[in-house]
Amino acid sequence: QVQLVQSGGGSAQAGGSLSLSCRFSGLIISGYYMAWFRQSPGKEREGVAAIYAADATYYGDSAKGRFTIAQDNSKNTLYLQMNRLKPEDTAMYYCAAGLLPDTASILAPHHYTYWGQGTQVTVSS
Repeated sequence: QVQLVQSGGGSAQAGGSLSLSCRFSGLIISGYYMAWFRQSPGKEREGVAAIYAADATYYGDSAKGRFTIAQDNSKNTLYLQMNRLKPEDTAMYYCAAGLLPDTASILAPHHYTYWGQGTQVTVSS
C-alpha cells in the first residue's frame, strides 16, 4: 500500500520561510517522479516543483529562485523549502508520486497517481 504522509507548513509572514516534508512508503522509488503541487480555493491545481532520481529538478514559474525541492531516499522523504514567501503562495500543498513517460509535462497533475493528504500554507502580508 502506497502512502505519502505530509508534515510541515503552517503560517508565515511575507518574506519568511516554511518547509514541507512528505514521507513515502510502499513504492519502489526508482523510476518515480516526485512533485509538489498547490491549490487555492477556486483555482486549478498548480505544479510547484518536481524531482526525478533524487537529482533532476524542475520548477514552475512561481517557484523558481525561491523554492527548493529535494529528496532523501535513505529517509524515504521528499522536501520543499520555501523562501521569500509571498501572500499568493497561500494554498493547500500536496506531494505526489507518479510514473511519467518523459518530462514534457512533468508538472501536470494528471500524470501523478499517488497523493499526500495536503498541508495548508498561509502567508500574510
